[in-house]
Amino acid sequence: MSMFESLGRFGTAIKHAHNRNRSVRAMNSLPPEIQKDIGWPVSPRNDPQVTFSARHLGSAR
Repeated sequence: MSMFESLGRFGTAIKHAHNRNRSVRAMNSLPPEIQKDIGWPVSPRNDPQVTFSARHLGSAR
């Protein structure tokens, strides 16, 4: 396996992970009623860790 094949596979894996995470964020941003209707597990809205992450890690620096 050449170095370029390895880099291509690594890049593809990163792209798939990014797309998957973007889809999960989109689904989690839907209202809980719609999440239940489509069978998506309702994300915890009042979880302290989620609140901490949203405030500190998701804010512009």
